[in-house]
Amino acid sequence: MGSHRVVKTADLPVGKRQIVYLEGRSIGVFNVNGTYCAIRNSCPHQGAPLCLGTVTGMTLPSLPTHPGEYLYGREGEILRCPWHGWEFDLTNGKSIYDPNKCLVKSYEVTVEPEESPGIETFPVTLEKGWVVVHI
Repeated sequence: MGSHRVVKTADLPVGKRQIVYLEGRSIGVFNVNGTYCAIRNSCPHQGAPLCLGTVTGMTLPSLPTHPGEYLYGREGEILRCPWHGWEFDLTNGKSIYDPNKCLVKSYEVTVEPEESPGIETFPVTLEKGWVVVHI
């Protein structure tokens, strides 16, 4: 298990994804509203390429004082499988339908500063970084 630099933060804007292959695994890296998340690119239902699915939001519970009112939220946080529509929370890999029993492997992600190539350097302010997935 290791850490892998996969994509520069500037190349992965909000709402976008990058599918990478690390240590024999296909993994989707997502920018979810400014937070980077990584999950296994395989739906637990029938092995579909999950990370090719639609990123969307979901219907939220109505308030007790407003039964029947439909609320929509969590835009950009829900991934829908392209084969059968199973939905997963991108922030933790848990199924929306059955979060305690059905989940997709998620991976720790950090953003680390861009490294200098080993030449003479001067103090600067970092404006770019790398998204790093830890397996």
